[in-house]
Amino acid sequence: MGQRKIIHVDADSFYASVEMREDPSLAARPVAVGGSAQRRGVIATCNYEARKFGVRSAMPSSRALQLCPGLIILSARFDLYREVSQQFHQIFKDYTDKIEPLSLDEAYLDVSDCEQFHGSATLIAQDIRRRIKQELNLTVSAGVAPNKFLAKVGSDWDKPDGCFTITPEDVAEFVVDLPVSRINGVGAVTAAKLEKLGATTCGELQSIPLEVLVKRFGKYGSRLAKVAHGLDDRDVQTSRTRKSISVENTYHSDIEQLQQMDQALTRLLDELEGRFHKIEERYRPHKRFVKVKFDNFEQTTIEEIISDSGGHWLNERAYQALLHSAWQRGSRPVRLLGAGLRLEPLHKEMEMQLVLFSQ
Repeated sequence: MGQRKIIHVDADSFYASVEMREDPSLAARPVAVGGSAQRRGVIATCNYEARKFGVRSAMPSSRALQLCPGLIILSARFDLYREVSQQFHQIFKDYTDKIEPLSLDEAYLDVSDCEQFHGSATLIAQDIRRRIKQELNLTVSAGVAPNKFLAKVGSDWDKPDGCFTITPEDVAEFVVDLPVSRINGVGAVTAAKLEKLGATTCGELQSIPLEVLVKRFGKYGSRLAKVAHGLDDRDVQTSRTRKSISVENTYHSDIEQLQQMDQALTRLLDELEGRFHKIEERYRPHKRFVKVKFDNFEQTTIEEIISDSGGHWLNERAYQALLHSAWQRGSRPVRLLGAGLRLEPLHKEMEMQLVLFSQ
């Protein structure tokens, strides 16, 4: 097998950019897409003008307006964003069929077998970016590398509207000074734990014995050891398997009583049941979970295995017990509740055959 060539394409502030394209009067003004501050909404994404003021995705809209009083917050138009995302993919398909969508605004492309531009992944990435700018009037950033981990790092390296290539020869030198925070899945908590072990860069992470990482982080410790050396053997998956399904709601006023939470949970479970019915011929629930976000924005998730003897997955008492346990972790008023299921494919062998026949 020859050297793999992976491109990660990531649209620049996608929702906001689409809205600015649709309404040119928004150009050079701070723009965000998200929920209303009056309805306790949050920012989904914002343009770079807004980011200069400290506005970030997942930030409460009320806080964003405090930082940037002139911020224009628009409601999301997902039908439009999905349409644009499909246009992205039509362009991608002119170069490869091996496309793994991660969301509406980003995807991995395996161009190892692409013969255009004499097989140069960098030139392919640059041509994709050129076409998206010319045909769709939007910009994307791209990372080019021998694996998915480094390609994703690369797409964020030269944002916005950039292209960064990490060649196989550059990998060892590149990862030495790469902060561990650049590793997908390493958030503030994991980064702090790694820092206690003496690792703030991948080079420092390389010196930590594998057994120490596995003892501290479980299976994820093995992955940390690999990516610290710039290694990632994951394939670009053209067929995505759903791993979970969930519903959640942010409330206008904090919920303080458990009885009110139980009532809210009942409504969430009604919606969850409706959603699951649409996919129940393909998936089996194997865990149930609830999510609680408190008024101080701290959040917790608790889950349990659904036993074969436990009856139908929609066991309201079981969900209530999870909710009560989750709430006790904070014992504070609640601003958001969620409920969901972890899923397994019902027919794994059939699913594998479908993947093989689609290649």
